[in-house]
Parts: sequence; C-alpha cells; structure tokens
Amino acid sequence: MFAPVHARTGTVDGFVSLEVSPLLAYDTQATVAQAKALHAKANKPNLFIKIPGTTEGLPAIEEAIYAGVPVNVTLLFSAEQYKAAADAYLKGLERRAAAGLSPNVRSVASLFVSRWDVAVAHKVPAELRNTLGIAVSKQSYKAYRDVLESDRFQRLANVGARPQRLLFASTGTKDKSASDTLYISGLAAPNTVNTMPEETLLAFADHGTTGSLLPRDGGDAVVALLAHAKAGIDVTALAGQLQSDGAKGFVASWRELLGAIDAKSKVLA
Repeated sequence: MFAPVHARTGTVDGFVSLEVSPLLAYDTQATVAQAKALHAKANKPNLFIKIPGTTEGLPAIEEAIYAGVPVNVTLLFSAEQYKAAADAYLKGLERRAAAGLSPNVRSVASLFVSRWDVAVAHKVPAELRNTLGIAVSKQSYKAYRDVLESDRFQRLANVGARPQRLLFASTGTKDKSASDTLYISGLAAPNTVNTMPEETLLAFADHGTTGSLLPRDGGDAVVALLAHAKAGIDVTALAGQLQSDGAKGFVASWRELLGAIDAKSKVLA
C-alpha cells in the first residue's frame, strides 16, 4: 500500500515499521540478528525495523545500519537519548562509507511526547501541565538540527547519506481538558515526522492549525525545563524511567498480541 508513496517521494516517505521482539530490548546481539532476519525475510525497500534506543540497543542500531537495515529507533524520551541514537546511526554510516558501501540507509529517531505530561500531571502546578512534552521536544529538535548541520553529517551527506529524521511519537492528547491537537500544532517542523493516532489525525483535519514552526534554537525549552526542575521534576531521571517503563509496556503488548494470534489460529484450525 505504501510502496507508491515510497517511490513517488524519492524513497523518503512511505515506510512501514516492524519491531524486533521487545523481549530483546536489553540483548544487543539477539536484536541485531533478528533485525537482519526480519529485513531479509520481508525483502521490501520501504521497511523500517524498530529497535529501542536503550543502552543495549545503541550498538544494535549501529550494527543494523552498517548491515544496510533501515532502522526506526524507538523509545527515545529526551535530547540526550536522541543524540545517543543519532551517534549510533552516524557510526553505522561512517563504517559503511569507510568500507566503500553506500551510506544511503534510512532511519528515523522516535521521540515519545505525551508520556512526559502524563507522568507529571499531578506533580506540577496547573500552569505547567501539558507543557513538559513540548519543551523536551523543542530541546530535541534543536539537537536534531545541530546534528544535520554538523560537519560530521555533512561529510556523510557528500557521499550520499540522508538525514535520520526526528519523529514525534505518542502524540495523542491524554488530558481531556487540553486541546486534542496539542502535540500536532505545537510540534510542526520541517523534515520531521508525526505519527499521530487516527483520532488525532481526524481531529487535526477537522479543526487543527499548525501555528508557529518549532524554533531552530529550541525557543523557550530551557525556561520551561527549569520551571519543571523548580517544581521538583528531575527530567534526566524521569527520561530514564520513562524509557524503562516503555520497554516493559512494549513487552506486555507483545505478549498480548502473540496470545491473540495463538488463540485465533486455534479457532481457525
């Protein structure tokens, strides 16, 4: 279904993501092996293999990119985690270039947004509610632009590399008192992706506006993050906790999915 989009956009868009088993989130070698196997079995140019941006996932991302496997880096929650994922991506490309291989291996880095605001909803004053996710996103967007404009990436671009695009994930509004397009209008930026849920997509189509584009320099992100720090939120520690919780949530969903497949297979048999 997405192959024509992939072809029409010069292989930039039209990707589909398939995840490695989240049970392997902390097993580097097994993740690499499964990423290669899934990519080879699917044999489609517009397939991303999803690998978590955990500490153990970073070398797996580098190895997968080096092997020519397009990667959707998942479970990123902060600018620091994004930068680590971008470094793994660039290392994979640099190794390919040094080996005489094409560095045109695509990737996205998926930053999870709404979970920040859910995590602090009852820990911050009213004026700070539903602002942390966008603040972290602004800080990460600045880091993303810094990577794109770096000499390191420009050297790779000169021999055919394409940007690892920043992707905003988990962009459905969880707080019913907030705008249902909060993370769409607030995160509009060039050369980024927003994987909004269908309900949010339809809401934005009905009444959404993009507003101002994300500022190149991060805008008021630092001010907003300092305000949260003063309210007692340790953003760095929370980023680690959200990533750990996210990995556990993926495992639960994975087991539920496999259970459903098993049950339906027995019914069909």
